[in-house]
Amino acid sequence: MPRNSFFQFKQFRIEQDRCAMKVCTDACAFGAWAQLSDAKRILDIGTGTGLLALMAAQRNPVATIDAVEIEEDAARQAEGNFQASPFSHRIHLFQTAIQDFVPTERYDTILVNPPFYQNDLRSPEPKTNQAHHALSLTFDELLFAVARLLKIDGTWHILLPLEEGKRLDFNAVGQGWIKQRELTLYHSSEHLPFRLMQSFSKNGERIEGLISDSLAVYEAESASHTLAFRQLLRDFYLKF
Repeated sequence: MPRNSFFQFKQFRIEQDRCAMKVCTDACAFGAWAQLSDAKRILDIGTGTGLLALMAAQRNPVATIDAVEIEEDAARQAEGNFQASPFSHRIHLFQTAIQDFVPTERYDTILVNPPFYQNDLRSPEPKTNQAHHALSLTFDELLFAVARLLKIDGTWHILLPLEEGKRLDFNAVGQGWIKQRELTLYHSSEHLPFRLMQSFSKNGERIEGLISDSLAVYEAESASHTLAFRQLLRDFYLKF
């Protein structure tokens, strides 16, 4: 996706000039993939531009969404995107670290698109570091926060690069979480996978087995999106 100052979706617009992390294909796919239909209260951890919170509000017309963002410029931009959307009355922004966030109630569903890299070289740009690296939220801190904020029968969804996702999976299972669904994302069938989406819950009574799928964004040797990707994003992308 081009890094414009904004990205226009069918029902809302994302201004992104003040955010280190712009709208990207994998986050859009994640926002459309995560199961949200039964949720009354949704939490978006590290909302950035507000993309996932807005996608959740569009997909679930009865849910209240809380969005937490630690970085000041990103929080202000997300708040502006929320206020300019048709869903402004259902989305609430909190500028704070998730470790310090204390809501009045727990959540049915939590969405997480966290800092990606725990060990890679850092950027000289502080905002990019905070967006890409686990400087302010380690996996252990994230798992503790999810356990504290999610209802006992709730589900949480996370998007990570493949290797980071495998490490998170190992840590989560070790703490009693059960993986319900996963989706491996490819640029095309000729490329190696580059993102892993996962859903976890501790409510074992509803689980009949892991649902594991894969999705290619583009047709092989082509700039055309696959039919599966078009179907996933058809309610959001203008060109679909």
